Order: sequence, then structure tokens, then C-alpha cells
Amino acid sequence: MMWSIQTSSTVPLTSVKPLAGLLGYRSYCLEVTRAALHASSRRRRERSPITGAPLEVIGEVEGLTYARCPESGSLFLAELPETRQWASVLREVSRYRHSPRTFHSDLAPLRHEHVYAPKLEWIQDTLRLQQLARPRLLEVVTPPSEFTAHLASSEMFAEVVTVDEMELVAATEQDDRSEPVQIAILLESLDRVDDPAALLGAVRRHLAGGGLLCVTALVASGFDMAVLGLRNLYVYPPDRTNCFTLRGLSMLLERTGFTLLELSTPGVLDVEIVKAHLQHNPQLALSTFERQLLHADPQAQKEFQAFLQRRGFSSFARVVAKVNI
Repeated sequence: MMWSIQTSSTVPLTSVKPLAGLLGYRSYCLEVTRAALHASSRRRRERSPITGAPLEVIGEVEGLTYARCPESGSLFLAELPETRQWASVLREVSRYRHSPRTFHSDLAPLRHEHVYAPKLEWIQDTLRLQQLARPRLLEVVTPPSEFTAHLASSEMFAEVVTVDEMELVAATEQDDRSEPVQIAILLESLDRVDDPAALLGAVRRHLAGGGLLCVTALVASGFDMAVLGLRNLYVYPPDRTNCFTLRGLSMLLERTGFTLLELSTPGVLDVEIVKAHLQHNPQLALSTFERQLLHADPQAQKEFQAFLQRRGFSSFARVVAKVNI
């Protein structure tokens, strides 16, 4: 039986990822990505990492082409540098993201309350439902990770093992003889790696039989993505190299050897994100209904956001899956 989670919490956009503060970081990410493409040979992604179907070009994000999987609707950056160069990009962006030069540093206390604490609660609830007591945990990230300390101090795990996502993919089965883990977490990791299917395969090799996988991702099937498309300023590489739909994410996990246990979109920011874009650009092309919604009273917007959560139409997804035995 698969479950879905809703939340009644309210999180202001300004407390976790304000649009105004994002723009400088976004420009940096785009610049680093372009530089990497010019510095190495390029790889053209011709086929969907989910289904193998030919990708269809749909547009550009400041000169960088995105393509769509016709069978799932998921979006992918069409060109990538070679793998080693991409790994370097992810590390460079991660260091910058955690530096005092980005907007994230000003939001550290609020991000703990609104981002990390809910994730810990979600993982704890998952362990309880699956009757797992103090398992070994594999955290798959691009270091440094702010979440590592929270995981370790939670005392929920016998051990927390943190690995670089790109190094995990590059390692062979013979390279690693570590003890299997009972749970792995990928927080938006599938959004940025160059080969998401290979990453899931590598994680699967480290999980014990019946082990759990917790994934978070921003999804292209969510409301703000459906309204804004590639005009959405939260879509940029390398953070959004891959932007799966909820269906695409499910298909990818199932085809790489996992059974879905939870499939939720408990996001609370879809309406706020579109409102922020309209404030940033009052000439933004929106339908009459979309403008009515953005000018509706707060209660109507809250009820609409609850509908998006309930029906799987929010742009933030959480997935719990189990390794097929």
C-alpha cells in the first residue's frame, strides 16, 4: 500500500528561498555551467534518462537548451560537459551556496525551522512506519552538506555515512566493500546529477535487501512549473539539470529496482512562487484564472494550495521507496 502525505504548515517564501535573493546565486550557477560547457567536450542528451525516448527541445534558459521526455513530461538540460567537469561544477556551486556571499547564509535559522526540521520529522515517521530502529544511513549529496550535522545529532541512526553523489556513481562495485546501509536519502540529488538512473543504481548497490530510499525533488508537474514553464526563475542548472514530473520520478524509481511506498507533493509555496514572479515582472503573461487566484483572499489561496498537495499537483515532491528483493 502506498501512502501520501499532506501538511497544514505555512512557510513564507522569503524565509526559505526568496526570489530577490535568488537572482545573484542563479546568475552564478548559469555562469559556471556555461564556462564548463566551453571548457570541455559537450555531451548531447538525445534520449530520456527515464524511458529512452527521443528528447524534444522545448526552449532555453538564458542560452542553455532544455528538452522534454515525451512519455513523462520531465525536463532535462540538453547539453552537459564531460562527467569529471560536471562533478567539478557541482562541487564549486555547493561551496558557493554555503559561502557568506549567497542569500542562504542569512536564512540559516529559518531554513533549519522550515526545511531541515520537517525533513527530519518525515524521515523519523518513515522509520517508525517501517519499524526500523537506528539503521545505518547513507546521505548522498554534493558536499558540504548542512544536513549532516542534523542527521547525526538526531540520534535516529547507528551511523551516518555521507558520500559525494558523483563519486558514488563513478565507483565500481569492486571499489566498495563497505557494510550495507538500511536507508539512503537523496535530497534533490536526482535534480542535478548528469545520470540519475546510474546514481539510483549505485545507491541500490549499497542498500541492504528491502532497504529504504527517501527522495526529495522539485517536479515539473507542479503548479508553478505548469504556469511558468522555463520562465520559472527557480529552474536553472546545475540545481535543476533534471526536472522530473511526478510520473517521471515514479517511472525512474520503478525501472531502477524500487517499489514506491510514499508519493507525495506536500509543497506549500506554489502560489507564493507565481505571485513573486508577477511582482518581479508585472507584465508576466498569465491567464485570467491565474490572475484571479493571485489576487484572491489568503484563505482561498491556502485552500487552493491544499488542493495542490492533496492531488499531487505541488512542485515539491517526497518519495519513499523500498529496494526490490
